[in-house]
Amino acid sequence: MPPAATLPLHIRSGGEMLLGVLHLPAGPGPHPLVVLLHGFPGNERNFDLAQVLRRAGYAAVVCHYRGSWGVGGTYAWRHVLEDSARIVTALCEPDTTAEYGLAGEGVALVGHSLGGFAALMTAARDVRVGAVASVAGFDLGAVAAACGADPEVRDGYVEMFARELLPLRGTSGEALVAELEGAGAEWNLSRLAPLLADRPVLLVGTGRDPIAPTQIHHEPVVATYRAHPVPRLEQHVFTTDHSLSDHRVALARTILGFLGRAFPPGRGKAGD
Repeated sequence: MPPAATLPLHIRSGGEMLLGVLHLPAGPGPHPLVVLLHGFPGNERNFDLAQVLRRAGYAAVVCHYRGSWGVGGTYAWRHVLEDSARIVTALCEPDTTAEYGLAGEGVALVGHSLGGFAALMTAARDVRVGAVASVAGFDLGAVAAACGADPEVRDGYVEMFARELLPLRGTSGEALVAELEGAGAEWNLSRLAPLLADRPVLLVGTGRDPIAPTQIHHEPVVATYRAHPVPRLEQHVFTTDHSLSDHRVALARTILGFLGRAFPPGRGKAGD
């Protein structure tokens, strides 16, 4: 039986080579695939979740976006979205699934913070995403509205983003705020409800989180998805910080439970 392996992964996106790591379970497969999308700038990359997922029989990928953590190109919110979409496409290609023994019926996305935003946006645009989870999701559309309503709030976001630029290249706090303002309501996560109504969706909020407070980034999205409705919505709020620093075991169990119902190993296509 082939042993478990941790393999480097290279995916070309926007003319640059994204750097990733594939956590492959033991056995010949086919292994269902979960892509873990990290946040801004990516201090928490969720490698612990990748290991848990591998032990449960999933292949798990962690990947960096353009302009982050040594990857070439410039960092931008739109590049994060483009790169997330490209990762899904690349990992669903027949040559890739055959090479690594991956199940070819689709993928699940699990994103943290900005990665939660990217996971929901990508799932809404790509039916190959069979299940999606957002953890402490950061709603760029909600931030755009808040910046437009209050110049002091806008200045606060410029400063907050500017403090996190060391692992990134080609951007600034002002550029990042201007970009999300330009997108406006297009990037509001609540508007995705009709596009996610046929998918299992997990939303995890964080109750002691000044970065993505639940009343701005979690509760409005949950309310809209329930009202539309999104029938297979699951939601939780953990009393913890943005990185879920003291709830990592609870988070892992919650994600495994969700995936076990929505995207189980060995049972065919996600959501069946």
